[in-house]
Amino acid sequence: MDPEPAAPEARRPLILVVEDEPQVMRVLRAALPGHGYRVAEATSGGQALVEAATRTPDLVLLDLGLPDLDGVEVTRRLREWSRVPVIVISAREQENDKIQALDAGADDYITKPFATGELLARIRVALRNAARAAPDGESTFETGELRVDLGAQRVFVAGEEVRLTRTEYRLLAALVRQAGRVVTHRQLLQEVWGPGAIDQAHYVRIYMGQLRHKLERDPARPRYLLTETGVGYRLKED
Repeated sequence: MDPEPAAPEARRPLILVVEDEPQVMRVLRAALPGHGYRVAEATSGGQALVEAATRTPDLVLLDLGLPDLDGVEVTRRLREWSRVPVIVISAREQENDKIQALDAGADDYITKPFATGELLARIRVALRNAARAAPDGESTFETGELRVDLGAQRVFVAGEEVRLTRTEYRLLAALVRQAGRVVTHRQLLQEVWGPGAIDQAHYVRIYMGQLRHKLERDPARPRYLLTETGVGYRLKED
């Protein structure tokens, strides 16, 4: 597993830009970091799927006209395992193109040439909507002394903020979204690390141990992060 960034850096949203036009890529590469985003890049559909699985971005900006896979097909494949927000950026202006992309699972569609300000506004909306995708439509989850603010991506125990790495937070958020339910090892691996990691069960075990040391009073006797032997884990719900 790759080394994780420091916590403040980890909380900056990561945007995967999937674009094969160098000029557009340069514009986005220059604009996004200045507004608080980290950037990962892909120039083909195949590379996009690998990057999405390994980097677990917070949002994907996706061109439709890629050299290998059409962007609509990339969106369909992403939706087989990920709920990451997808904003299509394309020169295709026909209504049918937009419908196909949205039906495949894209969250929004913007045509080229685009205004950077409008794109940034749509990114903010998509990230806010994703943050609200929590149990019962709430953006804050509480059980005992544990509070998870999904909107702000902040975690508290007994009123004190706990710093989590990016992967630790994604694992906790996956359990929060299914609070009270058993989530299998496979489900967690797909959601947090992507389909390429479904045979790496030790990932979940290692990061669950790290989470317990940060969130539980007694990691050996967890109150919140419960093991369902041989199946997966469950976040205790009050």
